Amino acid sequence: MAPSNLTRHIQALDSAHHLHPFTTHHELRAAGPRVINRARGVYIYDADGNEIIDGMAGLWCVQVGYGNAELAEAAREAIETLSYYNHFFQTTTPAAAELAAVIASKTPADLNQILFASSGSEANDSATKLIWYYWNLQGKPQKKTIISRARGYHGSTAIGASLSGLPFMQGIFDLPLPRFHHVAPTPCYYQYGAPGESEEAFAMRCARAVEDKIMELGPENVAAFVGEPVMGAGGLMTPPKGYWPEVERICRKHDILLWSDEVICGFGRTGSWFGCETYGFTPDIITMAKGMSSGYQPISAVALNARVAEPIIAADSEMAHGFTYSGHPVAAAVALKNIELLERHQLVGARGAAAAAKFQAGLNALQDHPLVGETRGVGLLGAIELVRNKETRERWSASGATGVKCRGHCFASGVVMRAVGETMFLCPPLVISDAEIDELFVRVRRALDLTWRDLH
Repeated sequence: MAPSNLTRHIQALDSAHHLHPFTTHHELRAAGPRVINRARGVYIYDADGNEIIDGMAGLWCVQVGYGNAELAEAAREAIETLSYYNHFFQTTTPAAAELAAVIASKTPADLNQILFASSGSEANDSATKLIWYYWNLQGKPQKKTIISRARGYHGSTAIGASLSGLPFMQGIFDLPLPRFHHVAPTPCYYQYGAPGESEEAFAMRCARAVEDKIMELGPENVAAFVGEPVMGAGGLMTPPKGYWPEVERICRKHDILLWSDEVICGFGRTGSWFGCETYGFTPDIITMAKGMSSGYQPISAVALNARVAEPIIAADSEMAHGFTYSGHPVAAAVALKNIELLERHQLVGARGAAAAAKFQAGLNALQDHPLVGETRGVGLLGAIELVRNKETRERWSASGATGVKCRGHCFASGVVMRAVGETMFLCPPLVISDAEIDELFVRVRRALDLTWRDLH
């Protein structure tokens, strides 16, 4: 369909003034951006009326789907009642106080103290500072190093990009900052397990790499280890069995705080309220965002357990950290309603489990495609590895060109999938129906067929 006059007008305005995130701008401006102007349920629509199943839930976040009337009403009522107030100067608002209590009821163990922010990157910045503050209060100011993983993603601020193990985000900005170290291999048995090595043995090898890095740096210098329960943007890599409990054991042994970055995995994405529950470990810190409000409002949070929080609460010094929009009353009201919907519709429960089982079955069925070397996933997360040779797992190109090609065919086939290198990601809204899951995989297979045709 030829672009309409409206589409061309929006593209011209965008190219004249809009700097996009994670973009090579001259390429975007030469081609013109895709214009999405409305959405409903699991579908988005471009300005020319094309219907597309959003297989990425926006950016890993739209748990309850688009256009939910109850969330819209919650936002309207909140705006009319208290459009804004801050939480500085010993002040609170009802929605923020209630949301803190609700989140504390969902987090495992004693992670009951909540600090609000507006994005996953802000939450991860905040967690880093709180960890440093905690060790200062403990009289151990040398414990400042934070270990994360190669290919992990923890945001795009200076601290978030330093935590992340993605060099393309770092070099052009003279990052990472000091105090941040990364450990390899990245825990994904499917991509990195040695021939003949069991999944459990691989898990122990990955965990030992964490302990080796702790010993290299000195446990007395290491403040925390951070990881995503399932690594998202770096490759949608599920952990090998036993990895996380062993990492927790290592952290406890060396007095290292364990931090679970749940920005993607939180609020039902892996089948539990938080991914750490799915994988059987209990962190000291959880950061969360995205599914917390289904993306309807920008809001995030840091949850601290009693060990970390109590010294901060008891400190004579001011915790001089926070944001203008921390616990914004409208965002908090929307997040409260969103969590209510997740519970009421059993999206973190029976309905969510049934949808996840059907989704994983559909994902697994793609392994018969000649282009697919492997699929993997958990809950409503899925990855598809594009390979030239199924036996050797040889890729088509080191540049990721095949992933880009497939992504283009996805949009043409009416489905959103994300490409990272030669790996395609799926992360649909939790409300996706059985019929919509079937249609999702019809469109995914069509995109794979078109990509295979081009390659041959």
